[in-house]
Amino acid sequence: MKTRQMLTAEDVKKIAAAAEAEALANKWAVTIAIADDGGHLLGLQRLDGAPPISAHIAPAKARAAALGQRESKVYEDTVNNGRTSFLSAPFDGMLEGGVPIIVDGVTIGSVGVSGVKSNEDAQIAKAGIAALGL
Repeated sequence: MKTRQMLTAEDVKKIAAAAEAEALANKWAVTIAIADDGGHLLGLQRLDGAPPISAHIAPAKARAAALGQRESKVYEDTVNNGRTSFLSAPFDGMLEGGVPIIVDGVTIGSVGVSGVKSNEDAQIAKAGIAALGL
């Protein structure tokens, strides 16, 4: 039997607060989604002015990062580099902005952000994860 880390409600609050602070500091209206290792939603926050569709896209990015155990940008790059058959993969959210939370080489969750440029979405997600001090 193995023992591993998992996100707590307090961790989710820390991630959400730090991600929100990063978004607000840059005047970016986004939705921030935090998921567990199975891609199940633990937290969702749609900042004022964030597009309604971002509340659908952010959790999808988080799910892709959690289940794939890598940044969702990997999938976007795969498709953009010509492997369009990858669009048939069994999940959506294959755009940059989903970032896994990795502890001791194990993915314990993820953060997905949507609402601004994809690289800025990823910046916000990483700022949230950094609040855990991993």
